[in-house]
Amino acid sequence: MTSSGAERLPRGAGGGTLPSNLPRTALTALAPLAWGTTYVVTTELLPPNHPLFAGLLRALPAGLVALAVTRTLPKGAWWGKAGALGVLNIGLFFPLLFVAAERLPGGVAATLGAVQPLIVAVMATAVLQERLSVWRAVWGATGVLGVGLVVIGPDAALDLVGIVAGLVGAATMALGVTLTRRWGRPAGVSPMAFAGWQLSAGGLFLTPITFLVEGPPPVIDPAAILGYLWLGLVGGLAAYVLWFGGVTTLPVTAVAVLGLLSPLVAALLGAILLDQTLGPIQLCGLGLSLAAIVAGQLSTPAGPRQTGVQVGPDGATR
Repeated sequence: MTSSGAERLPRGAGGGTLPSNLPRTALTALAPLAWGTTYVVTTELLPPNHPLFAGLLRALPAGLVALAVTRTLPKGAWWGKAGALGVLNIGLFFPLLFVAAERLPGGVAATLGAVQPLIVAVMATAVLQERLSVWRAVWGATGVLGVGLVVIGPDAALDLVGIVAGLVGAATMALGVTLTRRWGRPAGVSPMAFAGWQLSAGGLFLTPITFLVEGPPPVIDPAAILGYLWLGLVGGLAAYVLWFGGVTTLPVTAVAVLGLLSPLVAALLGAILLDQTLGPIQLCGLGLSLAAIVAGQLSTPAGPRQTGVQVGPDGATR
């Protein structure tokens, strides 16, 4: 049942069984599947050395489209909250993601991003006062190991700036995801409007920084237009509508584990489109990562039974 804020799940919901909201989980998983295309689109279609501009075009046009369609603006304290979430989830994360994608091999960048579930698990204990789930932490670490086996080759080059950007980007979005779960989504506000607030805020944050740091926009050819449209409409608007819908209704650590799908898609696209091979080690890592994604949707099998009571933000039971 909905309340004046977002519906909150009981802590530890799941009890070792498959989640009861599989459709929502499946829809949320489509977001990291779309994000997995970022690496190949960035390297094959976009002008190089313009990560801020790429983040700006991915965020602001999509956010404005969402606002025009929904015609819903924040009210009261949500102006500040939407701005903070937009900066964390979009304004800071996007350019850091593109910096890592440009300066590191896709596999290394993807593995750095895969640590996000572990960061979310720790932040959830401090911000959401949730008990640290050893089950999900272990499977999150297993997922990082699996991603590393899939995408990091023996000749992977390391770049300090790219590594820092990848880790800071993972931590930034982890905090944004955690705060999104804490604050929920205002009653009566659709996921598209909620995503539009954040994409617009993140894009506005990026606008002056982009032109101050990178100067004039790069020359955009037809391939780049296609890449920006894909990242903005599919990897931006559509993906974040699904993602924020899941973050505000599913256990936050379970949603974070779904992010492991992104580097796996990136690796598979590399094998299909760029003639990169997947040997026995990569296939083993793929299996570990998929197992971690599935197991991450479960709670500790031996966890206490839950009453199924839902608690609203006002403390009332539902």
